[in-house]
Amino acid sequence: METIPVRHFPSVQCKSHATTGFVIRDVRDLLAGKDIAGEPHRHNFFFMLALEKGAGDHKIDFQSFPVNDRSVFFLRPGQAHQLTLKAGSTGYLMQFDSGFYYPDDKPSRKLLRQASHQNVYQPDAGDFEKLGAVLSYIFREYATQGDGYQQIIKANLSIFFIELLRQKKNATDAGDVNTYAQERLEELLELLETHIIDHKQVSQYADMLNLSPYQLNAITKTTLGKTCSELINDQVVLEAKRFLLGTTSQVNQIACDLGYDDASYFTRFFKKQTGYSPETFRHNFR
Repeated sequence: METIPVRHFPSVQCKSHATTGFVIRDVRDLLAGKDIAGEPHRHNFFFMLALEKGAGDHKIDFQSFPVNDRSVFFLRPGQAHQLTLKAGSTGYLMQFDSGFYYPDDKPSRKLLRQASHQNVYQPDAGDFEKLGAVLSYIFREYATQGDGYQQIIKANLSIFFIELLRQKKNATDAGDVNTYAQERLEELLELLETHIIDHKQVSQYADMLNLSPYQLNAITKTTLGKTCSELINDQVVLEAKRFLLGTTSQVNQIACDLGYDDASYFTRFFKKQTGYSPETFRHNFR
């Protein structure tokens, strides 16, 4: 089975101290006066790129986003992306694994889940200034590594996530959505990312969330205007696109990797969802 390459958390040292699940870098130092043109890959860690000045293109799960000034990109582990970043871009690149940011604290996990479920933020100048100030403080703490620096970084990550969520709420009027429904939706989306290969039935996700299928469908309809079945199909199609555009695996192998015993059934499903056969989609969009 061929898959999109997975990059693991970088092993780096700062001031002779091994870092523990967290790295922040100045984008100017990273670029060193040159453009970056990466190949498609995934990470097994969280990836956040905040650019005060930026130019280029960022493909996230094969959807292209322009890189502009005051751009913030937030990727969850497992998402496929490809970044082209032009020299002269400024800002910070932050990477951390799931064990760094309060893994045993439920409110913190919720905060991270909420902030990372939106991949692209475009703050105005005032909002970005707030984010930039937090990141600058984190960068200084990471560079100097004084007493308790990791706790200071974690606390400031919470502030950073809260600021992102404020902007998300203002941009989408999320305050009009029932909080309980929004939380269950976020849990569902997380489950879809990790269980889609083996679980494709609404009842399976309803059981994992301690809900009835009726309750789960009511939540997805209220929050996203889609049934749970539609969200399951969307996730299957996304995984299929990742294989088709990020690997050279044959369609029958991709069908098997996605949990389908019948490759012809998978082909019919994919064409019904996208309007293209898998082969045509790969040819047209690669």
